[in-house]
Amino acid sequence: MRLKTLILLSIVVLMVTVTVVIVVVSAGDLGDSRPAAGTFDATGVADATISVTKAVAIHLPIVQGGSPGWWRPSPGTSWQWHLSDLPVDQSFDVEMYDIDMFDNDASTVAALQAQGRIVLCYISVGSWEDWRPDADQFPPEVIGNDYEGWPGEKWLDIRRINLLAPIMRARLDLCRDKGFDGVEPDNVDSYTGDTGFPLTYQDQLAYNVWLAGEAHARGLSIGLKNDESQAADLISHFDWAMTEDCFVGAWCDEMTPFINAGKAVFAAEYTDEFTTDRFLDQVCPQAEASSLDVILKNRDLGTWRLACP
Repeated sequence: MRLKTLILLSIVVLMVTVTVVIVVVSAGDLGDSRPAAGTFDATGVADATISVTKAVAIHLPIVQGGSPGWWRPSPGTSWQWHLSDLPVDQSFDVEMYDIDMFDNDASTVAALQAQGRIVLCYISVGSWEDWRPDADQFPPEVIGNDYEGWPGEKWLDIRRINLLAPIMRARLDLCRDKGFDGVEPDNVDSYTGDTGFPLTYQDQLAYNVWLAGEAHARGLSIGLKNDESQAADLISHFDWAMTEDCFVGAWCDEMTPFINAGKAVFAAEYTDEFTTDRFLDQVCPQAEASSLDVILKNRDLGTWRLACP
């Protein structure tokens, strides 16, 4: 009798445990577990950690039976970054084009893909831009301080995933529907900026993992933009990385986890920091030695581009 009782108790405990796990994994929107603005404390750190765990649980089932279906570039991938001075010049012989999602239609994406190009959509996920067609959809409470140096742009409270989710999901849907192969999410390191919100490392991790899961759920490749301090923690969630000014700032080595994992790191340096001669003589040898795919651009990110030989 005692043995039967123990067996029955074990079965009950197992059933309860499974039920709890299912409830946790299938809980509502990831943002529901985030602390409200202005109430961040030690509990908020725990909540952010739970959010990361839930995001991982949501993301893992997407990858089934080996390699995922989205683009995962290796080091040595050539690219062009063209966000202004439209229309996009499609004449560059490169493997990947990174262009603005709102400013380009599906026909541009299709034309580039017809030439065998991978095409990424640029969107800002950590800032509010007053010129975007969905600018009026952002609740006032998530809009923070001015983004210094960029008129009309302000930081977002990335802790409020429940409020940002409908907007960001709609943007990712549009990226997918226009036929893009992946997404370049800008401002995924806002916890380091003067945002007006008490953002933490854990807040950024939770938001970035959530974004990666949402992109992959739509079959979109996604890269980690800058955010070098979190590269090691996010390597398993992002398919490639992008840097700006890492050579002039001497922090390119922070992206080594991506290179070591066989994932491309696209590096952009700018003409206000490097002359073309200095870029070719100094940056290109370093880039080759570290397996970074570097180009020189003007800050307006128009047509002009210089790549290493």
